Amino acid sequence: MQLSQDALNELVLIRRKIHENPELCYREYKTAALVAEQLTKLGIPFETAVANTHTGIIATLTKGDGPTIMLRADMDALPLNEQTQLPFSSKTENVMHACGHDVHTTMLLGSAMLLKDAAFSGTVKFVFQPAEESAGDDPEKKSGGQRIAESGLLDGVSAAVGLHVHPLLPAGKISYCPGNALASVGNFKVKITGKAGHAGAAPHLSIDPIIVANFAVMAIQTIVSRSIDPVQPAVFSVTGINSGVAINIVPEVATFEGTIRALDLDVYNTINVRLKQILDGVCLAFGASYELEYTMNYPSTFNDAGLHKQLQQPLEKVFGAANVVEVAPIMGSEDFAFYSRLMPSMFYFIGAQHTTDETYFVHHPKMVVNEACIPLGAKFLAEAAVALLVKK
Repeated sequence: MQLSQDALNELVLIRRKIHENPELCYREYKTAALVAEQLTKLGIPFETAVANTHTGIIATLTKGDGPTIMLRADMDALPLNEQTQLPFSSKTENVMHACGHDVHTTMLLGSAMLLKDAAFSGTVKFVFQPAEESAGDDPEKKSGGQRIAESGLLDGVSAAVGLHVHPLLPAGKISYCPGNALASVGNFKVKITGKAGHAGAAPHLSIDPIIVANFAVMAIQTIVSRSIDPVQPAVFSVTGINSGVAINIVPEVATFEGTIRALDLDVYNTINVRLKQILDGVCLAFGASYELEYTMNYPSTFNDAGLHKQLQQPLEKVFGAANVVEVAPIMGSEDFAFYSRLMPSMFYFIGAQHTTDETYFVHHPKMVVNEACIPLGAKFLAEAAVALLVKK
């Protein structure tokens, strides 16, 4: 399978159009319309607004009897002002494709172009997913991946494969990590409610939420050091605290927020249990109350070693054995995790390092992707699908 030069040129134009018109989570209307347009041209049937996501698309290509596998790309952008000076830079203020989702979407469309005419026996589901970066204003604080994974639309799917660009890894290489590859993540907000009062004349009549919050924050710092096995990677960071209305008033409310990371899902769940226990105890001691809200809550992304073994041949065919690199896990997160908890899955990082002297990692306003990764990613996804659909 090989993309023609005309097809590759079209994919580059598609990628640049998406990059120029980035959209935040659950608002990917232009991107979804462009995806739908391309799928219609290919004659591949698809569903829109899947799983109550407004913008999610699942296309289905079936050829004969066989298993069903899925290939996934995410479509949303980040709230950043682009500083790349590219001729196709974002036209939308404070929105940028700084995580490469424009490239992911393009590579998945490229794989659809290849698989349209490929020989296989079974079904390929192409999942174009919204809202990977956050849950945005979703009322249940669920990401696009979580919504689709919980929808039942993937029932019967036997394997999932996803790609993510890596702007510090040279183009032509691909990396993977078996097992827990990316961390569980819980971004949280805590609201402590006490009792307001006069800070000078009658502080004894108040319940000071600032003191309660500070005791809670200090106690929370012991979770990783005293409740978690020291050989297990885990992070608990409080990154913001806010309270106060006037210099002579004990306020009623104090809030703090932060992030939890852990590679092992059981460790992550233990941290969350201990967080609630500490908040219960501290607030009981001071007579305050609290509310705990998670604005992001993803499990760890788990890569299946058996599935990776099945994909060894297409990996080496597309990249060459020397360019398939095993790496250590990282504490970043991905909502591909929800698929990886449903079925055997593999999530790879594809090299996309630009040829300029200075390169930047994802989520940076100057992050640039080497478009040479597009045909490689498209071809690998297509070859991976065929390899998984070969009759045994």
